[in-house]
Amino acid sequence: MPRVALYAGSFDPVTNGHLDVVRQAVRLCDRLIVAIGINPGKKPMFSVDERLAMICEVFEPIASKAGCGFDAITYDNLTTMAAQQAGATIMIRGLRDGTDLDYEMQIAGMNESMAPDVQTVFLPASVAARPITATLVRQIASMGGDVTAFVPASVAASLKAKFSS
Repeated sequence: MPRVALYAGSFDPVTNGHLDVVRQAVRLCDRLIVAIGINPGKKPMFSVDERLAMICEVFEPIASKAGCGFDAITYDNLTTMAAQQAGATIMIRGLRDGTDLDYEMQIAGMNESMAPDVQTVFLPASVAARPITATLVRQIASMGGDVTAFVPASVAASLKAKFSS
C-alpha cells in the first residue's frame, strides 16, 4: 500500500522552512500532497492560485527528484477531513522549537481522536530554517527588507513584485 502524506498550511508565502519540511517528507512517503487551508476569516497576501503556483514550482522538482508523487490542493474543512479525502494516512508537521511542539502535540491529539487512521509525523526544522516564519517574511518584505535568505528565489521575486506595485 502506498504511503500518502499530507502537508497542510497557508503557505503565504512559501518559505525555506516549508522547503526544509518538504525535503524531509518526500523521503518518508510515496506521494506528498501539499494542501493550502482556506480560512474565510483570514486575508492572505497571495491568492490561492498564486500560492498553488509557488508550491508547484518550488516543491514539485524536489518530490520528482526523490521519486515521490506530488499534488497540490486546497481545502476548506478540517485538515483531518482533507487528509482522509485525499487518501493520506500521514500528516506532516514541521517543528521549529519547543513552542511549536507544545502546540502541535495538542493538535495531534485532537486529530488522532477525529481520525485515528491518520498518523501525525513531526519533522524537526534544520538549524538554518528554525527562525523562519511566513509572518516574519511578509513583515520584512513589506518594509523593503531583503528576504532572499528566507525564501526560494522565485518567491523573493514574487514578494518584491507584490510590494513594488
